[in-house]
Amino acid sequence: MKMTFLNKKDFWAGAMLIGFGAAAMFIARGYRFGSALRMGPGFFPTILGGILIAFGVCIMALGLRSGEKIQEKLSLRALVLLPLSLLLFGFLMEKAGFLPALAALVFGSAASGREFKFLEVLLLTAVLTVASAALFIWGLGLPYPLIKGF
Repeated sequence: MKMTFLNKKDFWAGAMLIGFGAAAMFIARGYRFGSALRMGPGFFPTILGGILIAFGVCIMALGLRSGEKIQEKLSLRALVLLPLSLLLFGFLMEKAGFLPALAALVFGSAASGREFKFLEVLLLTAVLTVASAALFIWGLGLPYPLIKGF
């Protein structure tokens, strides 16, 4: 028996959603659930985890039926740079502030792609950083310093 379903993009996308949903539900299992009117801390992650699992099952089923096959090889560049940019974001958020952390995240994430163009990524970084600061810091009033020390 040939397992051709392992070669389909949508199968793996669905499996990833199911995994994230199951992880969210597993982590939230010790929290009080509450009700729709009086939500506990476990309500949102449990419901969101269930929705992710449902979407994952649908995407996986569609992928098994007529999904697109994986054509390219695994990108080692993306496999290394994406997690590193996330770790750098967490570190810089604590040490340098919101703007440097977000700039490092956007730039590092864009650098993991094959179509990396320095000027385009620089412009994207500037626009996303300013837009995110406007939305999260000024709009929502989140208590993050823009730049640590200022």
